Amino acid sequence: LSDVEVLCEDALHYANSLYKNAVTQAYKQLSEKVPLLYKAFYDGSDISDLDKSLDSNLVWAKLERPFFKDLGQFVRETDPDVIVCVQQIPSRLLQLLEKEDQVSKPQYVVITDVIAHSTWINYGVDGYFLPNALSASLLVQRGVNPDILHVTGIPVKLEITTPKTQEETRSRHRLPSDRPIVTLFGGGLNPKRIRTMVESLLEMPMSLMLIVVAGRNEKLTDALEDLTSTELVQLRELGLIDYVDDLVVASDLIITKAGGLITSEILARGTPMVIVDPIPGQEEQNADVIAAAGAGVQLRLLEMVAPAVQYLLERPDRLQEMRQASQKLGHPRAALDIAEQILSDLEERSPSQLPLNPTPSYTS
Repeated sequence: LSDVEVLCEDALHYANSLYKNAVTQAYKQLSEKVPLLYKAFYDGSDISDLDKSLDSNLVWAKLERPFFKDLGQFVRETDPDVIVCVQQIPSRLLQLLEKEDQVSKPQYVVITDVIAHSTWINYGVDGYFLPNALSASLLVQRGVNPDILHVTGIPVKLEITTPKTQEETRSRHRLPSDRPIVTLFGGGLNPKRIRTMVESLLEMPMSLMLIVVAGRNEKLTDALEDLTSTELVQLRELGLIDYVDDLVVASDLIITKAGGLITSEILARGTPMVIVDPIPGQEEQNADVIAAAGAGVQLRLLEMVAPAVQYLLERPDRLQEMRQASQKLGHPRAALDIAEQILSDLEERSPSQLPLNPTPSYTS
């Protein structure tokens, strides 16, 4: 793929600031403050009838079009050979941009939720890349042409295709080799709830290291400031780091929310998960798929996190089964498989008219 030029753009970068702020704040406020209302909206907007869902998405595109006047100009000036969308908004807008800006390019959609909501489905899409066979089956039941459905997994960073061992990653980051390591990714979780979990984990009657990654969540860092290691449990608190993949490999168990990207990265490495506090809607579905496959457990009661961690760490055979299930569900090569499929489609379309340096444009 060395002769392919890739441009990655955020569609919201070309949106009116009023629209951009409204959309991002609405999602944040609804999902965090009133999750049941968000769930009702998410479920209620999932239309099972294919024609109705296509028409509904087209109506949304017409309403949003005035806020994205610069997007059509960008597509026209860039003149990509392929357009790949990893979010619903640019995909549905392209239905209108093709008519107004006279751009007719192959369009692909990479679905980054384990179950495809109807808002992902639009007119003019040449191919959908899906996280799993279940999602493909559900789209076929809705009436989508199975010939344009490709099960590739959710794309993750290519670093994850590089073999790593637990021993070398622990040594690289000065982590102990004589005890289990449990990593809690808390960047998107409620600080008070994480503190409750960490306090319980610190009281566990077994030797282990607990790593808490706060990321950009400064409130979490403050919430854990006075907690320290115990005689048996070593505590290490981390902020924003650039070695998430190393920690996933080094860990025996990961505690996390059910975001599509982080869970895909963990699955691709085959590390078992304990999933907590999924956002109602797509994250609940992500958690259900992982738990049903045996790659993780989903817990609603925070009081059960420490007992579940102890139960799993004391049963190596159970952890090994979870690792195997995780590896079966994970797709470390998803990004490469998607790119290869798109280039293969281009060659089949018109081999003699292909440019020497095809330029896919990835939008999100």
